[in-house]
Amino acid sequence: MPAALNTLPSPPADRHVGHLLAWAQEPLALIEQGAELARAAGRDVFALGLGVPAVVGFSPAWNRRLLSDLPTFRSAGSFSALVPYLAGGVIVTDAPRHRERRQVLNPPFSARQLEGLRLRVRLSVPAVPQGPFDALAWADGVVQGALNAAYFSGEFDPELLHAFLAPLRRPFPAPMLPRPLLFRQVRREVQRLARQRVLAPRSDLLSALLALPGALEETRVSLAAAHDTTTHALAYALWHLALEPRWHTPQHHDAVIREVLRLYPPGWMGSRRLGADLDWQGVTLPRGALALYSPYLSGRDPRLWPQAGEFRPGRWAQSPPAWAYLPFGGGERTCLGLHLANLILREVLAAAPRLQANWGDARPHPGLTLGPRGPLVVQRRAGDVPD
Repeated sequence: MPAALNTLPSPPADRHVGHLLAWAQEPLALIEQGAELARAAGRDVFALGLGVPAVVGFSPAWNRRLLSDLPTFRSAGSFSALVPYLAGGVIVTDAPRHRERRQVLNPPFSARQLEGLRLRVRLSVPAVPQGPFDALAWADGVVQGALNAAYFSGEFDPELLHAFLAPLRRPFPAPMLPRPLLFRQVRREVQRLARQRVLAPRSDLLSALLALPGALEETRVSLAAAHDTTTHALAYALWHLALEPRWHTPQHHDAVIREVLRLYPPGWMGSRRLGADLDWQGVTLPRGALALYSPYLSGRDPRLWPQAGEFRPGRWAQSPPAWAYLPFGGGERTCLGLHLANLILREVLAAAPRLQANWGDARPHPGLTLGPRGPLVVQRRAGDVPD
């Protein structure tokens, strides 16, 4: 007979609030402790008390099951539904409608289709400042400009775009707060640009999406999902290249990006709700429980990655363990913006001069996404002449 959820390893909890306080204050320490307890017990999942029963898994087998079995692992009721920026579109669409919706959305976001936007994104990238600068703040502005170029040919009101995206990088609960006036302003701006494209189509994502049902919502949600994730990955890439400039060559940039995303996956925790009871390795996980997977834990699992906590781009000369590297999710729910994020990262790194790290706080700080605490102050290396 399967055991109950409360038999799983679990970090010490407060008898009144369970793990909610630790989750709010130091979630990375909490899940690292849970993973250590699980490994010691010969398991790949552990339990948390987050107001509802929750189970966190980190093995390739768990990741594959959660990301492939869409009828059992449901998006409805997950963390995304609690964030107004993400509570819509394909992100919260469940099986069986999800596959049909993704098939419609995939073509505009394909690598082949986005290749036509490469020059537009490249021209949007500004030169780095002449003196010391915060790579995190600079990356924020660069990614906003690149997304504006890719989605709207640079025609979206920059101040409004900044106001819309800024709360995503603030600590909780800022990303979860409703902002009806701001969202109405953004919707009107997208509608204005959409009307222009009905009369005169552009070679941008908004023009490509307009023919699809729910185009305005998918534009808003995918734009929000792309911003801080790409910003944080870019900031970490610039920081590590400043620390280890030998990797700052075009042939190494893809490995640098992969290694940054392994160590600091912006989507550090993914969530689903169990749509039915699930027997996992002799334990019954009940219907309605939160089922979590962590690209952060999987990407740092010492059983899967030699020197798991070290920045070692050379490891990407070999293929990663299957279902262990998930910065963009996996399976049918692989991130829609995967190719766009990589295009932006590659273009910015290709244009960046050799940098040196002055000082900074690169410790990962989990919010809606995982980013550096910052700042990350860098500058051009001596002898690097600006263009």
